[in-house]
Amino acid sequence: HEEDTFVDEDFCGAGLTVDGTFVVRGSLLVVAHGPDGLAYFVEHISTTVTSTNRANGKTVTVDSSVVNKALRVTDNGDGTLTILVLATGNDVFYGPDGKAIGRNPGQIRVEILVDHGGTPTDPSDDEFLAERLVKGSTGRSDDFCEAAVPALS
Repeated sequence: HEEDTFVDEDFCGAGLTVDGTFVVRGSLLVVAHGPDGLAYFVEHISTTVTSTNRANGKTVTVDSSVVNKALRVTDNGDGTLTILVLATGNDVFYGPDGKAIGRNPGQIRVEILVDHGGTPTDPSDDEFLAERLVKGSTGRSDDFCEAAVPALS
């Protein structure tokens, strides 16, 4: 759980100054699978971000719910692991009146390459090396800035 505030002095490049708050709630489960005991994970994250235009008090809110899950972990035999990740979720953008002004649901798949630090069954010392998009978004992908800037103006 994390909460904080922020100031964006050029919100979406539109010259608006917004005061923001965010709340992130999440959980992570890591378990060993298969004969090699490689670590698989599933992560649940919910986020609420509120941005308020200083000039007029109008507010937009984004509620997000995401699940990231390791579908396959492969020991490449060279000190690295390749992790196929399913990232699925939903973002909903709400305008000042509380009605939805945009959405971004769907899922993607990415491969992540990590150096396992000599311990393929212990993810605590893994180091990120690269990421590759395997499958692009399957859902609607509304542009947040295109929806939020007019709502805040």
